[in-house]
Amino acid sequence: MAADNARGAMFRVILPNQPSRVTNAELFFDLVFVFAVTQVSHTLLHHFTPLGAVEVTLLFLAVWWVWVYTAWVTNWLNPELTPVRILIFLMMLGGLVLSTTIPTAFDGRGLWFAIAYATMQVGRTAFWLFATPRHRTPVRHNAIRILVWLSGSAIFWILGGLAHGEERLWFWIVALTIEYVSPAVRFWVPKLGFSSVEAWAVEGGHMAERCAGFIIIALGEAVVVNGATFAELDWTADNILAFLSCLVGAIAMWWVYFHKGAEAGSEQLSKSAESGRLARLAYTYLHMPIVAGIILTAVSDELVLKHPTGHSDVRTIVSTIGGPLVFLVGTTLFKHAIRGFLQLSHGIGIVLLLALSYFASDLSPLWLSVATSVIMIVVAVWESVSLGTKTEG
Repeated sequence: MAADNARGAMFRVILPNQPSRVTNAELFFDLVFVFAVTQVSHTLLHHFTPLGAVEVTLLFLAVWWVWVYTAWVTNWLNPELTPVRILIFLMMLGGLVLSTTIPTAFDGRGLWFAIAYATMQVGRTAFWLFATPRHRTPVRHNAIRILVWLSGSAIFWILGGLAHGEERLWFWIVALTIEYVSPAVRFWVPKLGFSSVEAWAVEGGHMAERCAGFIIIALGEAVVVNGATFAELDWTADNILAFLSCLVGAIAMWWVYFHKGAEAGSEQLSKSAESGRLARLAYTYLHMPIVAGIILTAVSDELVLKHPTGHSDVRTIVSTIGGPLVFLVGTTLFKHAIRGFLQLSHGIGIVLLLALSYFASDLSPLWLSVATSVIMIVVAVWESVSLGTKTEG
């Protein structure tokens, strides 16, 4: 029973050849991030300037970081237990506050954003420390290390929330830098030193499924917004073709990530002797550009659906080509981390998208969208055929 679990009463029970499943409480928590992803994409749509891009990128990195840290902790703790569920529900409250303040995080509600974010990061880690039994010294030391780093970054989040204008941006850049650098330096703190790789072991199937779920969240948000936007338009030939192009592009992204990569990642992570190291690289860091690419594509879809004709402006070109480009860069690096080789189909797709950028201003938003969707289809089909041939061989 839970009380007899050597890992700790609130930790998952790990059984041989029985991967831990993603629980309903975790899926319920993830619903908050459907809203968060929508807020990020809409904020970028309305602040598509160099400064706006920097600010929205920072907000996206914060949203991803608080979600992925929670995924790590619920990989260890058991969400079927009431105390852990209460933690998840409190995190949902914090996530809703965080998401609500995204559009005005650099205006009137910056302090609310900072308080919600810092409370989620520090509070969840403190709970993990509290839930870890004293005999599991390496795990407790890990929790202490992370708590120290997150408490340090929380100071800069709050200072940024109290500041205004450019000062807020710089405070938050420092806070986010602290958090993103800390895993790379293995959360070194005085006296405790570096964390060990062994202490970061994860249940591979669960971690892979959690991150795949976030990809579904991002893709699903784009499809829902596209459907809502299309419903308000006149159903002309251009609008219908634009809607179909956006949907096919989303399906191609799904295919590129899920048809071969997601399952291969889950298997490799489950078999890895250094699952923590691989999860940190492939799922904590390399999934960021994948999600970012989907969000940027969602911005493009809304622009294309509302204005399919005429010449493509800078916003449309950057989002329509940049979204699939960033997505392919992310999936290329992710699959390299789990397979050990670069996918030629993805490289060709990146080259084709870069080549398309030279002619983009001469195309309408509609045909630019169609061109990028065709490129993504080519990548998906090429990978499926090439890997299928290798399997048969």
